[in-house]
Amino acid sequence: MQPYLVFSITASLGAMGELAGHERRGSLIWPGRSAILGLLGAAMGIERGGDFSKLDALGLAVAVFDTGASLRDYHTVETVPSAAVKHPNSRPEALAAARGRTNTTITLRDYRAGPLYGIAVWGEELDAIAAALRRPRYTLYLGRKSCPLAAPPGAKVVDAVSAEEALTHLDLPPWRRLDRRGAPVAARLLVCGSEEGEIVHDIPGDRRRRHFTPRRVTVRNVEIVPGGAG
Repeated sequence: MQPYLVFSITASLGAMGELAGHERRGSLIWPGRSAILGLLGAAMGIERGGDFSKLDALGLAVAVFDTGASLRDYHTVETVPSAAVKHPNSRPEALAAARGRTNTTITLRDYRAGPLYGIAVWGEELDAIAAALRRPRYTLYLGRKSCPLAAPPGAKVVDAVSAEEALTHLDLPPWRRLDRRGAPVAARLLVCGSEEGEIVHDIPGDRRRRHFTPRRVTVRNVEIVPGGAG
């Protein structure tokens, strides 16, 4: 047995970033390591350029209860061709210098509507992190700042033999405890770091520049029922 910090995250809209450029920013169906560590850092009041070394050392697993529905948002963006303006100091300066020689670009952002995840964390100072999640220093988001959490995470520390067992002790928001058929909600997938499995780029390398390094994860079939047999 060992201690695990467990908590849930749900939001009306969530966005779990993947490799992206300016025009397209997609969303995974579960939150990556960088998203979870960023949320913990926000709870503890750590600035983007602050010391994340203790959080970076944590182990974590994600239980997928509901991936949410896919939602895509389109934007139109006015851009200034580099041929029209060289090295502007600001966007207003570029627009003024372009004198109407601009282009319109369509960009898209993907979201997940109504997702629900359970998180298990293990390592040092779990009680302090749980306390921070209960009284967060900054607003907690699921991905982008347009995606605040829809419920308190319900963080607590439990003793268990595995992350999977620890997650059966989750306290889910009251309106997410039953599925559409009225049965206790269950997680069907568990995402864990692994020596094998698929490669994802979600380990923060340079948080200021939003650079990420790869790791391997496995996605296992499970049946985790909070308050149930697990």
